[in-house]
Amino acid sequence: MELEDLRIYQMSMDLADKIWRIVSRWNYFEKDTIGKQLVRAGDSIGANLSEGFGRFHYKENKNFCYFSRGSLYETKTWIHKAYQRDLIKENDYQEIKENIRILSASLNSYINSIGEI
Repeated sequence: MELEDLRIYQMSMDLADKIWRIVSRWNYFEKDTIGKQLVRAGDSIGANLSEGFGRFHYKENKNFCYFSRGSLYETKTWIHKAYQRDLIKENDYQEIKENIRILSASLNSYINSIGEI
């Protein structure tokens, strides 16, 4: 199995790209404050999955998945702040929240499966 075959990896990359497209349209101040934090948190989800996958040891893979989950929840917080400050539209906010919910459940299932096969 390749990293790119993991559904959670694909989902994390799609989420990060959606966030990038939204933030890239913001003004300088918004990009420089919330935008950078949001993009970094979103990108970190997939980056930590990649690093853990490449370690080839169950314990290390799981550890990086925990980091990924932390980044996912950080992303959730920044998305909420962006919405509260009228930086993202209602439909984008709801879609991203749903993506985060699904990715969170999928990531938890993946974490629980590591080392069982």
